[in-house]
Amino acid sequence: MPPIAKKHLKLYLYHADQCHPKKCTGKKLARFDLINLYKNVNRIPAGSILLDPMAEKAISPADNITKGITVLDCSWQKVEEIFPLLQKKRMQHRALPFLVAANPVNFGRPFRLTSGEAFAAALYILGYKEQAEELLSKFKWGKTFFDLNKQLLEEYSSARDSSEIIKIQEEYI
Repeated sequence: MPPIAKKHLKLYLYHADQCHPKKCTGKKLARFDLINLYKNVNRIPAGSILLDPMAEKAISPADNITKGITVLDCSWQKVEEIFPLLQKKRMQHRALPFLVAANPVNFGRPFRLTSGEAFAAALYILGYKEQAEELLSKFKWGKTFFDLNKQLLEEYSSARDSSEIIKIQEEYI
């Protein structure tokens, strides 16, 4: 009997209009109706997992994902203005573990993922592999992201919790 497909997770993107419109993975995913794009931080639903590179915990299969995943698409300077606003929303802040970018701008660079790659990585780690692949299928380089990171993504997705994710990352680095 084939495995039952998981429902899609809700994906939210705060977009600050600070990137090149033709290179913006978030806007492209919104055009395909694969994510919900917001230009006002206050409209982002409370309780979701916020991918935050400075979070103390790594995203893991143990996380409560019922409210979805949120990514911020803005400059680092803007992040410091936005994070305090999101604190009021009681979001779960989680960092992505070590992964390598496949996008043309940052190809091969660790931790330099586009919004699309960040969503796909989080989805894969949380067990939503089909949704992750669907997202990155919209980009010529999407399959390359999975090829570059396949072993790590598989290991991360089989981890029990954040501490195991960190151990896997430390062993790899």
